[in-house]
Amino acid sequence: QVQLVEFGGGLVQAGGSLRLSCAASGRTFADYSMGWFRQAPGKEREFVTAVNWRSGDSTYYADSVKGRFTISRNNAKNTVYLQMTSLKPEDTAVYYCAREGQITGVPMRTARDVAYWGQGTQVTVSS
Repeated sequence: QVQLVEFGGGLVQAGGSLRLSCAASGRTFADYSMGWFRQAPGKEREFVTAVNWRSGDSTYYADSVKGRFTISRNNAKNTVYLQMTSLKPEDTAVYYCAREGQITGVPMRTARDVAYWGQGTQVTVSS
């Protein structure tokens, strides 16, 4: 069983930065795409970004965060990161770490690709 644990959420002012971390259990971390999703109150969970397996040389971002958020992975630490800059109030949400269910070699794109979820961490951006 894979467990994902997120760290780093909190309250930040608009224009500020925050870094989220997600630590994964298991010995095959490097073989799977990892990603981040978010869910704001009253809204559906939405895709934010993902990184492909192994070297993590391919990433994919939602248009709403492109140029502001950066995903990266450290396979030696079984950890994936989400660096968030120029934060906006509309970025306020619970952020979830995710791992794909099948090895694809490419960044995941939708929640249908996800087999494991973290418990979520709250990010609140004040105006």
